Amino acid sequence: MSSKIHSVTAPLTSMRLFFRSRAQSFRFAFSGWWFVIRTQRNAWIHAIVSVAVIAVAIWLGIEAQDWATIILAIAMVWTAEFLNTALEAVVDLASPQQHMLAQVGKDVGAAAVLIAAASAALIGVFILGPPLWVRLSSLLFSP
Repeated sequence: MSSKIHSVTAPLTSMRLFFRSRAQSFRFAFSGWWFVIRTQRNAWIHAIVSVAVIAVAIWLGIEAQDWATIILAIAMVWTAEFLNTALEAVVDLASPQQHMLAQVGKDVGAAAVLIAAASAALIGVFILGPPLWVRLSSLLFSP
């Protein structure tokens, strides 16, 4: 009889462990997210710009395909910022003293964020620029 109970409870135990480990993974991820928000000044700039872009896109009523592109551009910038922060932490751990290669690693990580942000800005101008110009022109120049 106990083997039947064990055969029923074993999958339940495995499932509980699975969900607990997934919940722990989410806690780690949100902890990392909070670390970036707390410690990286540029993350606040990304947050403000992200909210502004989303607000303008809602106001303009852009198409679903344009939303997908805007969301990917925002995600690209945030991903670059998070990876750069992780890279900086690992470099600081591995090389607490000043070293030319450590600086190169940090500079390249920062360049990745710059490329992502510049690309996202261009995407925003291409997608939001024309309808924003039309909307603002009608508001400013209509009789």
